[in-house]
Order: sequence, then C-alpha cells, then structure tokens
Amino acid sequence: MKILIVEDEKNLALEMAIFLGKEGYTVEHAWKKSSAEEKIFVNSYDFILLDLGLPGGDGFELLNQLKKISGREDAVIILTARGAVDDRIKGLEAGADDYLAKPFSLTELLARMHAIIRRKHKLEMNEVMIHKFILDIRNHQVCFNGEKLNLTNKEFEIFNYLVLNKNRVISRVNLTEHVWGDILEINSDSNFVDVHVKNLRKKLAVHAAIEWFETVRSIGYRINL
Repeated sequence: MKILIVEDEKNLALEMAIFLGKEGYTVEHAWKKSSAEEKIFVNSYDFILLDLGLPGGDGFELLNQLKKISGREDAVIILTARGAVDDRIKGLEAGADDYLAKPFSLTELLARMHAIIRRKHKLEMNEVMIHKFILDIRNHQVCFNGEKLNLTNKEFEIFNYLVLNKNRVISRVNLTEHVWGDILEINSDSNFVDVHVKNLRKKLAVHAAIEWFETVRSIGYRINL
C-alpha cells in the first residue's frame, strides 16, 4: 500500500517513513502544501498522513481540495500539535478518517491505519480468508492450512491489494501505482508487474487451484470471491 506523508518536521517525517517502510508500505513525502498538491493531483494513495501547519498553506485547505476530486478513496489521518476539540471536529467533518495529536506513538498510528482498513473493507479482523488462503494484513503474511507462504514483499502487496479489492478488475497501472509508488517513474512498457504476478500465482498454485485469480486481458487482474 502507498502512503503520502505531508509533514514539514523532517525528523518526524523521516521517522514515520522508516517505520512504515519496515512495515512493508511504499512511502512518499511532501514538505509543503504546493508539493503535496502536485503529488495528490497526479497520484492516488491508500493513506495520506496530513499535518495541518504547512509552509505555503493550511492542511485543511489541502484536505478540502482532495475531497472535491471525484472518485478519490485516499484515507486521511490528520497529524498535528493542535489539541483543540474544534480542530479535531473540523478535520473529521471535512472528511478526515482519523486524528492523532503530536506527539504520538508510531505503533498507535499503525493500529489506527489497520482500523481504517477494516472499516473501509468491512472486515471484522486483520485477517481475510480467500479460498482457504489466510491473508494477515497486520503481519504481512499469507498462510494455507497453517503454513506460511514464502512471498516477497511485493508479492504480498499485490495479493493484499487484489484481495482487498476482490471482485473488481484492477488495472496494471493502478496496481503498479499502489504497490510501487509514483507511476511517473515507471516505464509503462515494462512487464515487471506481470512477472511478479506470475511468480505469486506459482507460489499460490503449489497449495491449491487458483482459477479464481483471473487475468483480464489487456486490462489487469481480478480476484473473484
């Protein structure tokens, strides 16, 4: 999953980026409002971690702009030193999914992200069963009959994204963007996505038939429930 950190405190941003990177997330960063706008209007994100006090503008302005873009599903967590109840209410009413006041624990941030994923995808727990395979979102692993599959980080992220969007056709561009990051840096003629999907399929097929893992010709992939 892809995260945009919009934060001008460089030490905090770096700390979050390192922590979330170790958790398997693809992380991008913007220091000020204008650079955040550029990234948001070019790319979509699974999470935007948004500071309110930004050079060049207020985080609320950025949030309002984001919510006016049709079809966006980015989850927004506001991160700010502001502790006033009015600010929390304003952020949530503007469309933020959650609110964390600084200083905060990185493990709490991760727990809140997991909670948002559960709400968004209507999950009761951090585990999803898909045709006898167990996808463990929190621990970044896939198991079959209690046996952990030896997936690479990218293979897990591909499976994770397709499972959370089950029964929907996910284009190669969309999958690339959410697993690898900025689509502008990727050669659109490359078949590296197909190679990763092929390797993932091989590892799944060792354990069970995977006819439910569909290739939609000339478009992308779909996991059917």
